[in-house]
Amino acid sequence: MTAVGLAGVAPAAVAGWTDWADLPPEQARIGLVHAASNVAAVAYYTASLAARLHGRSARGRLWALSGMAAVAVSGALGGHVVAYRQAVGAHAAA
Repeated sequence: MTAVGLAGVAPAAVAGWTDWADLPPEQARIGLVHAASNVAAVAYYTASLAARLHGRSARGRLWALSGMAAVAVSGALGGHVVAYRQAVGAHAAA
């Protein structure tokens, strides 16, 4: 499952980059931190997969937990950006 998740990173990054390009400056900064958290998550999950493939399952679990923490931070930041865009869009439409 980790390998499958890692295989989906590139398309998700392209979609995120496209969305980020349309953000106002204050939200673009949050978007950069969101992206950095995603990069950390990918690194942690890659380390987890490598550790598990080399028979170090305990180390792999620790890396995966770190990846989950990075994904949690990234998700919170991404949710903030989406909520902001919806609020601004609703306000502009009114």
